[in-house]
Amino acid sequence: MVKNKKVKIKKTKGQLGKKKETAREKMIGQTIGYRYDVNLLPDYKRLTPFLKKYIEAMGWDDLNWLEDVHMGYEENRPAVFDRNANGWVTIPKKIKLPNNQQDRDMIARELLVKFQMSPNHPLVDLKKAYLKF
Repeated sequence: MVKNKKVKIKKTKGQLGKKKETAREKMIGQTIGYRYDVNLLPDYKRLTPFLKKYIEAMGWDDLNWLEDVHMGYEENRPAVFDRNANGWVTIPKKIKLPNNQQDRDMIARELLVKFQMSPNHPLVDLKKAYLKF
């Protein structure tokens, strides 16, 4: 005669959305914000004039990869992270930042795109060094 064993199922208690980490979150050691906070989704009413033109010129229906760009801080200064250069781009001191996080994120997105298109971007030197044609 076989006895039935009771199996305990471990239930995870916690806040909604924080029960599972994605593999990416484990790898980078931080959470992906917009999975937990819908306020981090971009408000398209707050697009800067530059970003409106940029999205139109690129033929995108939305912010595309720029949705993941948010205003952060590097050494207590507002900054945006440039994944291509693998470093922080600090916001010039002369720019007064608004109190609204959505507006700050739009400014960060605009400054990042402008920096990536500028001749001062580090990848410009790589292009010069490795351009074949």
